[in-house]
Amino acid sequence: MTAVPTIPAATVVLLRDSPRGLETLMLRRNADLAFAGGMWVWPGGRIDPDDYPTGQPDEDPAVLQASARRAAVREAREEADLEVDPESLVWFSHWTPPPITPKRFATWFFAAPAPAGTVHIDGGEIHGHAWMTPSEAMARRNALEIALSPPTWITLEHLAEFDRADEALQVLAQRPPEWFATRFATVEGGAVALYDGDAGYEDENPDRPGGRHRLWMVGDTWRYERSSGPVEAS
Repeated sequence: MTAVPTIPAATVVLLRDSPRGLETLMLRRNADLAFAGGMWVWPGGRIDPDDYPTGQPDEDPAVLQASARRAAVREAREEADLEVDPESLVWFSHWTPPPITPKRFATWFFAAPAPAGTVHIDGGEIHGHAWMTPSEAMARRNALEIALSPPTWITLEHLAEFDRADEALQVLAQRPPEWFATRFATVEGGAVALYDGDAGYEDENPDRPGGRHRLWMVGDTWRYERSSGPVEAS
């Protein structure tokens, strides 16, 4: 089967401190949208032509990453009315959906401190927003109160280890960015998302014994399992 071409995109995970601990800004997409309708996400979207230095798409890795940074800043402005300092962006991961996904957004994930200002949404593409702790967002998904995608869940898992925004940004900046290329397998009661480092990743066999790097999506509960180390960006 021919793989659906990827569309370069960028997301920015805005972080702030609160009496409850580390919080991140989540946006609820319009439920009527064809892509990720109704899901809670971070500001983000495809890299537009104007985000490229020449106004034309460029596959050079350095140019593409710089363009992704500009797209992340622009999306925060368009979707949340927040001006993010481009110099504050920390690239920490990259996500590619399975080849058969109808729309494959190959997405750079950046983290940044939340800038001063009040969040405003347009009521069109974005229909709601909330500041949530990572643990709260995951608990609400498992209570079926909100919908999340696998990349969002796993990113929240990583953020849950931090108590403060500056701590999270410092550690993420020190770690090599990690690449995730998702593969899905059907299991009893649901599905499992497999990632590089999982023993069943190459042949999409979740029963293969060995290392684990996967997100269980069975029944109402999601659970991230990992016994392998990170896959570094090249």
